[in-house]
Amino acid sequence: MREYLPILIMILVGIGLAGVFTAISILFGPKLSTETKQTPFESGFLTQGTEGQRYDVKFFMTALVFLVFDVEVVFLYPWAVQIRELHWPGLIAALFFIGVLVLGLVYDWKKGALEWE
Repeated sequence: MREYLPILIMILVGIGLAGVFTAISILFGPKLSTETKQTPFESGFLTQGTEGQRYDVKFFMTALVFLVFDVEVVFLYPWAVQIRELHWPGLIAALFFIGVLVLGLVYDWKKGALEWE
């Protein structure tokens, strides 16, 4: 259990700092509410249309493709750390994994999921 003590301390310090910074901003931050602050704001642009306005499916497809590839990178990190211990079987497994990802990317590209119009 002694090996996990530094991790526990780091987590507690992180939670503590987040709490302290949040409390400081609540206690000492400005509390003026203006019309500009109450205006809906999205990605640097003023919102347009109504709240029931539908988004193009391309937005969601791009987000899903990004999410899939982003999560897959998380699986490659432990392999990269242990590459010397895994030798050839580890390399072959990783190349197969990356090959499947490339096939998925090519499929998305051919289907036009990455095209913005």
